[in-house]
Amino acid sequence: MIIKQYEVGSFSVFCYLIGDEETREGLFIDPSDDADHLLKEAKANGLDKIKYIVNTHCHVDHIMGNAEMKKKTGAKIIIHEEEAAYLTRTPPDLLMMFSATQSPPADILVKEGDLIKAGKVELRVLHTPGHSPGGMSLFMDGMVFTGDTLFVGSVGRTDFPGSSWDVMEASIRKKLYTLPGDTIVFPGHNYGSTPTSTIQYEKRHNPFVRG
Repeated sequence: MIIKQYEVGSFSVFCYLIGDEETREGLFIDPSDDADHLLKEAKANGLDKIKYIVNTHCHVDHIMGNAEMKKKTGAKIIIHEEEAAYLTRTPPDLLMMFSATQSPPADILVKEGDLIKAGKVELRVLHTPGHSPGGMSLFMDGMVFTGDTLFVGSVGRTDFPGSSWDVMEASIRKKLYTLPGDTIVFPGHNYGSTPTSTIQYEKRHNPFVRG
């Protein structure tokens, strides 16, 4: 299994390349910028087919690379069913502010418990709303990709339309903090002192939500 973390663009977004060496299939989580570099990395890691673009949520800094990546790979866009309506509705002023292109619509909608597969790699969908209504995290044994729900030493903002602190705190406590303590946390932004953390560490030390 291949797992690579890349900081892309100007907004400290972490993109993840995940794939299966045997089948040479892969996917990107939140490939928001630097598509050519990401595709070179995929090829360098032996991944010839990018099967999916998986968006943890619909905020512009995470989806602004969807159109280019889909055009270059033919990959299908996956997002949570409660987020899909917002994916193609980024306001024009935000698109201009971020120098972004509107995302194409999702090809596949997922919900809690669904599996996203690339070769033998399987990611299980955890619906973790709060930062956004359809925000999701992606879990597989020993690791979880938390988008903008849980960061290293911090949490996502809840001052956006559709955001809720109470809902996000519940997502963290009931969905993320119930995972095994040694689960590696791969966040959606490079905002912490380290690029990754663990569930156990965040439960003990995250100043916003203690376990």
